[in-house]
Amino acid sequence: MAESGRLYKRAAAEDGAPGPLWHLGGGLTFFAGPLDYNASHQHGAPVYLAGLDGPFGLRIGGGPWLTCRTAAIPAGVPHELDLGGSPLAVFYVEATVAGFDILASLLRGAEETGGALVGGRGETRLLRDLYEDRHATRWAGEALRDLLDFSGRRATRTIDPRLSRALQALQASSDEPGDAPMPVACIARAVGLSPSRFQHLFTEEMGVPFRRYRAWSRMRTAIAEIVSGANFTTAAHTAGYADQAHFAHDFRRTFGAPASRSLTGIRS
Repeated sequence: MAESGRLYKRAAAEDGAPGPLWHLGGGLTFFAGPLDYNASHQHGAPVYLAGLDGPFGLRIGGGPWLTCRTAAIPAGVPHELDLGGSPLAVFYVEATVAGFDILASLLRGAEETGGALVGGRGETRLLRDLYEDRHATRWAGEALRDLLDFSGRRATRTIDPRLSRALQALQASSDEPGDAPMPVACIARAVGLSPSRFQHLFTEEMGVPFRRYRAWSRMRTAIAEIVSGANFTTAAHTAGYADQAHFAHDFRRTFGAPASRSLTGIRS
């Protein structure tokens, strides 16, 4: 986004590096904080990445390592990250809000690589403002929504209404603390499809199988609990994990790094 398009004035950084910032709500998931190396992983939602202090290392699938400042990666595309301790902004948008195009439109002059878009220019200023402001939790949701509104003037997407109803049913089931994940057959029946047809349609439109997206949704629930002040054990049980160890294992598989790196010392 050009300087004239900025939505908020730059926040003055306080002394010392701020702790990790998380925002979850309204179909948006945002993280900003220092990272080291994240092994190959893939998500159930598209993601926008922005190096906040400079370029970072990115590897798509089994391709070569790239150096970039920003990137947009569709759901289901494996990738690795190498930050060396520098901060990265990571912004996910759920399908109930928008598709990959809305994140892709934050990039300018990007090149397609392995299914992802990698660009030297893209939105970083607002995301860095969020990272530097120790009180950003108070305005992060509004700022991110405004950013999407700006981008959405150029990128819109509709989703099959049956999938929309399925995602609503999945969300409703995740609102019941401790419940086991809703079976595929139950979701399919609720939207009038056979399990096989539902799974094919879901993967075709969402870019990932239903089970992977369901695991992503459960992970978001657990993280939201931790951000709200719950300990890891309570958050794991609330999200339907058997115990903290299962949550920790799934976190590493989802993000390619241990939970301690990004869920310790978070801002409230």
